[in-house]
Amino acid sequence: MAGFAEGLYAQLEQRGFKGRVVSVQRLPDLQRDISGRHAQGLFDEEFYRIRLTFFTFRPPDDLPAAASLIVVAVPRPQTRVSFTWNGRTLPLILPPTYVGYDQVRQQVGDLLAGWLAPAGYRVASTSLPLKLLANRSGLVEYGRNNVSYVPGMGSFLQLAAFHSDLPCAEDDWREPRMMDRCQKCEACLRICPTQAIPSDRFLLRAERCIVFHNERPPEYPFPDWIDPAAHNCLVGCMHCQRACPENRTFLEWIEGDEEFSHEETSLLLRGALPDQLPAATVQKLERLDLLDSLNTMPRNLGVFFGAGKKPWDNATSSTTAG
Repeated sequence: MAGFAEGLYAQLEQRGFKGRVVSVQRLPDLQRDISGRHAQGLFDEEFYRIRLTFFTFRPPDDLPAAASLIVVAVPRPQTRVSFTWNGRTLPLILPPTYVGYDQVRQQVGDLLAGWLAPAGYRVASTSLPLKLLANRSGLVEYGRNNVSYVPGMGSFLQLAAFHSDLPCAEDDWREPRMMDRCQKCEACLRICPTQAIPSDRFLLRAERCIVFHNERPPEYPFPDWIDPAAHNCLVGCMHCQRACPENRTFLEWIEGDEEFSHEETSLLLRGALPDQLPAATVQKLERLDLLDSLNTMPRNLGVFFGAGKKPWDNATSSTTAG
């Protein structure tokens, strides 16, 4: 089926995507990679429990005869969203993948299903460590920041993976690999404000990454050792990706024009629930895939307007849903 896979790659590239097919027999390798690093004490226990224990390293029940894994990289932009509060307007960034993540994954799955169906093959969803799978498949290489890079996309991409019953007798499975350019470059290491990118090992100290902290539930305040000035995205972080030479030609790829007024921003800072927000505000949040992040808004958005204070404590009385 090598020829079939090459045809699949060609169809993906026509859309600006890139893909790889590897054998489903690689699943135990992925599981050993994760469990082995855990056994070596390379993961912070809390980070491991929250982020690395939900994977399923077996074919899904709806496709028990899965023979391959198909992993795809899709170019994705940053998204700009502006918030106004007390006469001050701040344009904030949502990194690639945060907006439309599920829609893109569904789009890729539908494309693969449509291309494979005439030949009698199917696809099914996965729950796997996508960066590790994509790297070992040969689709991406790691940066020193542990982010995935693809030529022609930099790190401005989203990964999606699927099980398939498409046969795969051969693949290009390899050991995890870092870009050659990273060997002599420390741009991301130097720019990281929380020292999450170490000099004494390759694996990120993810428990120190801003991303880990601003994606956490609201009952977890930002640690005191994170300088409020280090925050740069509403969710996630772009410090290391902006500093990376591989991303130089992609830095201005920013889309989005959603704006939140003073009244809307005040409600978000107060932690308003969906039924306490105007319908138009809810629609904006839905378009940005932020509705499920409402509970983190007082913390995440507040740090930009309050510089460590609680700006919502001083919100004016005009912050009502009406």
